[in-house]
Amino acid sequence: MESGNQRKREQVAIASTREVTSALSAGWQDIHFLHQSMPEIDRDDIDLSASFLGRRFKYPLVISALTGGYPEAAGINRILGQLAADFDLVLEVGSQRAMLDCPELVETYVTARRAAPNAFIAANIGAAQLIAQGENPPLNLEQIATLINAIEADALVVHLNFLQETVMPEGDRRARGCLAAIGRLAGTLAVPVIVKETGSGVARNQARAFKSAGVAALDVGGAGGTSMALVEFYRAGEHDESLPNPGQTFAGWGIPTAVAVVEVRDSGLPLIASGGVRTGLDGAKALALGADMVGVARPWLVVLERGYQGAREYLESFIGELTNAMFLIGAANLTELQDKKLVVTGDTRDWLTGLGHDPNLKRNISGVSGGENTGSRD
Repeated sequence: MESGNQRKREQVAIASTREVTSALSAGWQDIHFLHQSMPEIDRDDIDLSASFLGRRFKYPLVISALTGGYPEAAGINRILGQLAADFDLVLEVGSQRAMLDCPELVETYVTARRAAPNAFIAANIGAAQLIAQGENPPLNLEQIATLINAIEADALVVHLNFLQETVMPEGDRRARGCLAAIGRLAGTLAVPVIVKETGSGVARNQARAFKSAGVAALDVGGAGGTSMALVEFYRAGEHDESLPNPGQTFAGWGIPTAVAVVEVRDSGLPLIASGGVRTGLDGAKALALGADMVGVARPWLVVLERGYQGAREYLESFIGELTNAMFLIGAANLTELQDKKLVVTGDTRDWLTGLGHDPNLKRNISGVSGGENTGSRD
């Protein structure tokens, strides 16, 4: 198995060309708005602006971490940077670990900042790199500061990808001490720390732990979008089909995104909902459930085949769909959107009930599941 920039290239190629959607639905099909036949608002007056980490954005949308660390990524990040600049979006670069090993790859990340000098851009590193992995020492503060400063980052994303690490033959599988390491970063760095799952969701007890550690925001990264387990399953097969790889077995692993948002929305942390957000209607449902922002990743890889114009058209469609949803339920802004009643059905209703949440989304059901998920939401 090759490593480094070749691994990044393979992962992006597979994610953009193969069917790698999680076997577990994000849950959007189970979340229903009550249509208002007379909305009593004007569509053109709808305000989509959102506040996140002390800054006001025109749209509640995050370009979730995609790539970096191999030469071809420079073009992708340049286009996404331009999109973030033109539409006032949050942009997360992909994992910057490769920068430290191969300084010549710095440009694949810096190009985003050059295209968007005033945009909110987040640096990115994996939680597994914050602790020792075998003979590999943890990243130190100086190294992490180098990653942040290289792109003049406004925040640092620490991504949690332990499912992916588990199914990769070359994966980092030590996790003991990660929370403490994240806490040290949060207490030391001059920029806020965002913790981001990468497709398996976040449970309530974990969100509370991140809050206690000083994390500034949380991306639930729920199941229902791209399955990194499947990406690694296909990647292993491209190298040697005889290699054992549990990626396909774990293609349906995780907490669906809709469920994860409800699980952690009372953590006190600003929330990004990512994982299977494909349309503006999906985004409206995520925001109505309690997210502050919504993150989109894989769709960019598909539309970027047509360059900046393809990305712009997808974004404009997404914004239009979000606006339409709000108009049809009479929500003039995101605060009003979160006040609208939702009807929850199907598997998502079963998940919420099993975790101790009122499926009508008003309160917890005391005593249903025990442990961290019982009692009042107050």
